[in-house]
Amino acid sequence: MLNLARLYADIALLRRGPEELPASSFLLAATVVAYFLVNFAVSLVLPPIPGPWHMHLVVDVVFTLAWYVLLMRVFSRRERFLQTTTAVFGYQTVLAPIWIATAWLAGRFQEDELWLVPVALAGLGMLAWVIAANGRILRSALEQPMAVCVGIVLLQTFVGQLLLLGLFPPVAAS
Repeated sequence: MLNLARLYADIALLRRGPEELPASSFLLAATVVAYFLVNFAVSLVLPPIPGPWHMHLVVDVVFTLAWYVLLMRVFSRRERFLQTTTAVFGYQTVLAPIWIATAWLAGRFQEDELWLVPVALAGLGMLAWVIAANGRILRSALEQPMAVCVGIVLLQTFVGQLLLLGLFPPVAAS
């Protein structure tokens, strides 16, 4: 278990890739459950967004799984689905506490002139880190240039956010 956590951390730190994971449905399922539980636990303490964040998490998990099923089919790499998706959920599990804390801080300090810029820079840094880690995973899985993989990650992020906005429109302040 600890070795697996180290492997996911190494993937997040751009040291290793999805090819080092076993192609296992059980490992994918366990990693998705771990991702959900870590996000749920951290979000209980620091809710990153007002409203039904737990439903956002469910949609995020389902969307990510569907996205990678489609992506591996489009690129004719179905055999790499398990390792790729396990790597994505694994590295995101490792980064979830930092990612959620950054989102929470952004909401908390959005009106504070002193902390707004450092928190926004931390958020941009996290976004760049997530894009780099995910892009590296895709480069290994799809055997495409990094620019293409970064574009796919950006598209995934954009489509995921549109989906969440469509399902959970922002509530206007009264």
